[in-house]
Order: sequence, then C-alpha cells, then structure tokens
Amino acid sequence: MSRVLVGVKRVIDYAVKIRVKPDKSGVVTEGVKHSMNPFDEIAVEEAVKLKEKKIASEVVAVSVGPAQAQEVLRTALAMGADRGIHIEVTGKDYDLLQPIHVSKILAKLAQEEKADLVILGKQAIDDDCNQTAQMTAALLDWPQAAFASKVDKEGDTLTVVREIDGGLETIKAKLPAVISADLRLNTPRYATLPNIMKAKKKPIKKVAPKDLGVDTTPRIEIVSVEDPPVRQAGSVVPDVDALLTKLRDGGHIK
Repeated sequence: MSRVLVGVKRVIDYAVKIRVKPDKSGVVTEGVKHSMNPFDEIAVEEAVKLKEKKIASEVVAVSVGPAQAQEVLRTALAMGADRGIHIEVTGKDYDLLQPIHVSKILAKLAQEEKADLVILGKQAIDDDCNQTAQMTAALLDWPQAAFASKVDKEGDTLTVVREIDGGLETIKAKLPAVISADLRLNTPRYATLPNIMKAKKKPIKKVAPKDLGVDTTPRIEIVSVEDPPVRQAGSVVPDVDALLTKLRDGGHIK
C-alpha cells in the first residue's frame, strides 16, 4: 500500500453549546470554537499508524471548506500526515454543501492521487449524515468497510472488524477500499509542539472543485433551523397508584 487519503472536516467543537441564529437560517458559527471532527481524528490516527507500521508510505489529508479548513489540515499534519489538500468552498456553496458533493471530490482525488485506501470518520458531529464514506466507495466502485473498530492488513486484503447493531462483524475487503472509522478503532494522539512546528512547513495544496470537474451548486434550501423542544421537568410521585393516575391524565396510557 503506497498512499492513504484521509478526510478531515472542520466542525464546531464538541464541547460548545450550539445556538440557533435569531433569523433561524442556521447556527451561530462566528466567534465559536471549531476543531477537527472527532471521528476524523480517529481516521487520521489510523492512517498514521499504518504508515508507522510501514504498511503505507504516505498519508494525504483532505479538507473541503473555507480558508479556515486549513486549520484542521495543519492539525492532521501535526499528527503525522505528510501533506494536505484543501478544496476551497465558501459562502452559500459551503453552507449548503452535502455529502454527495464531498464524496465526488474525494472519489476524484483518490483517482488522481492513486490512493490505495480512503479512511474517513463514520460521521460528522455537526450534520450526523453518515453518508460520505459509503457514497465515495460507490462512486469509485471500491469495497467498503463502514464503522470499523479494528483494521488488519494481509497482502492486498484488509480484515476489518465492524460494529453492527447485533455486535461485531468481521469482513475481508480487497484493496483499494474505503473505510469509515468508529469510536473504538483507536485513541488519537495529541500533536506535540515539535510536530506542530514541523507541520507548518508541510505542503498544503489548494484546489477548486471545478478543477476536479465537481459541481458544488447547492441542491437544497434551508427553510428553517430551530432548537429542539425544551424537555419538561420530571416529578416524584408517592406510589404506583399515583404514577398510573398521572400517566392516564397525561394520555400516555389508557
């Protein structure tokens, strides 16, 4: 395996409380802390581990988004990726960017870069779509192993343990392939200061979607973004009879 392509997305940090804009057109992003999508951190860690095991020779990080997307690319480079590719998408095109657009971009890059493996986080914590890896594999017509919790390589075959509703499933997939990383795949490393400094010298190539022949024209329109309904406070009842009465009064049981 020579080259691994890893997708990294800049999202609002998981510890930030999300606020809806007063005009309900979206969520507040200005002045809000952003970071790399946590599942993408796991994907980067797995790619770097493959390189450390001499299974892969190069790790290329890719991010689609505005200029600030370079921040997460630098984080990936500090974690051990060799170079970055920034697909610049801004304004309304970025606000309404969908997984299908990103999948087309990743598929084109995988072909241009002659990648043997594409590793992505299983989902982004901002939209929770969980679609990009699957659609990228479909566009490339490559095998896919979604929700990976363990990855081993033997020859040109990957053995992947993946998490499913009923437990664990072990599958084999021929390279080239697409993997999406689940939470238990690994624990991402912290970028050390020396590696952060080294990352500043690693190359990031800027590419426009049209250079790849991908049209990112919005396919959707956001009608309204609203907070979920406020959960009602619970109450303590003295006994089972009172509980049943309360449930009946609330129309929860007959």
